[in-house]
Amino acid sequence: MRPKLKTAALLCAVTLSTQAFSQAPDPINVVTSAVPFLRISPDARSGGMGDMGIATSPDANSPYWNLAKTPFAKSKSGVSLTYTPWLKDLGVNDVFLASLAGYHQLDDQSAISASLRYFNLGSIQFTDFSGNNISTGKPTELSVDFGYSRKISTKLGLGVALRYINSNLTRGYAATNGVTYKAGSSVAGDISLYYDNTKENGEGFRAGLALSNLGGKIGYTNDALQKDYIPANFGIGFTYTSAFDDVSKLTYGIEINKLMVPTPPLATTDPSVDSAKLVEYRSKGVVNSWFSSFGDAGGFKKELAEYQFGLGAEYSYADQFFVRGGYFYEDKTKGNRKFFTAGVGIKYNVFGLNFSYLIPSGNGVNRNPLSNTLRFSLVFDFDGDTK
Repeated sequence: MRPKLKTAALLCAVTLSTQAFSQAPDPINVVTSAVPFLRISPDARSGGMGDMGIATSPDANSPYWNLAKTPFAKSKSGVSLTYTPWLKDLGVNDVFLASLAGYHQLDDQSAISASLRYFNLGSIQFTDFSGNNISTGKPTELSVDFGYSRKISTKLGLGVALRYINSNLTRGYAATNGVTYKAGSSVAGDISLYYDNTKENGEGFRAGLALSNLGGKIGYTNDALQKDYIPANFGIGFTYTSAFDDVSKLTYGIEINKLMVPTPPLATTDPSVDSAKLVEYRSKGVVNSWFSSFGDAGGFKKELAEYQFGLGAEYSYADQFFVRGGYFYEDKTKGNRKFFTAGVGIKYNVFGLNFSYLIPSGNGVNRNPLSNTLRFSLVFDFDGDTK
């Protein structure tokens, strides 16, 4: 029955990969994990910049991307609330991601932060292998984290966070065939660095590095061999801001991400070989899986294909009006997500509003299921003038 129980997870996972092409010269071999909602861009600013947020200027959403940014923020405190309807282009009306983040600077050198992500997968009909209806459930997933960051020099910051993850995909599903299903949970941590070499007017270079979701596997039964990897991730980003005059600035940059999750084995014509490879894949230790993920794809070309790239830009006028754009790229053998994004923002006093839009791409069966995705963020910055 377990494959049927993963319907909810697949609903989320399908949004993180697009149509596979059978004529591709290389086999499709997507690196997958449990709780893929942790890979969804959780705020509208980054959503408008090609899902780029590791090395952008600090804001209230920094806890999602790079905790080390928060001591460099201009405001002493900040809070952000974002709502993202999910899969609207597929006619789904009850799936959404809601997120809440905030930080507070303890002094000029350090800050604390927290964030919450809540993913509602709507109403799902559970069936058995014969297609008979069993029950209806409303799966949900969430993560809560707390972090601390500190400047270790005038230009360099360090951040650490601890995260609790809960994935209740079996809500409303009864035990069958002697197997009891439960909500999965895990604990993970983030480590991040941020380098800020900008001038007083904001012009200059920024860089960031983030290791996120470093934690144990997650399972939905008491069978230890059936636990899945969570989306541990290596990310690095670079941005540069050019100031045209006293009020106009343009920030542009690139971000590179790599899932620190083992590459799943490709199927062969020998069931016994496939079974042995699958057991080896699932039994790999967590720490070992992080390091081995950088060299288990089957060659340099396939390993390079597992890296995702985001390009983004943001034009700001008087730090009050913002126009954003971006592009996200993922290799066709590893999910084939390719899309352009756009966004706008406005800030007045302590209040800010950001909006992002994922531009439609593809047609028919090749249409990107994330097309027309919208994100709305409310941002509040406090005590910016007194710092």
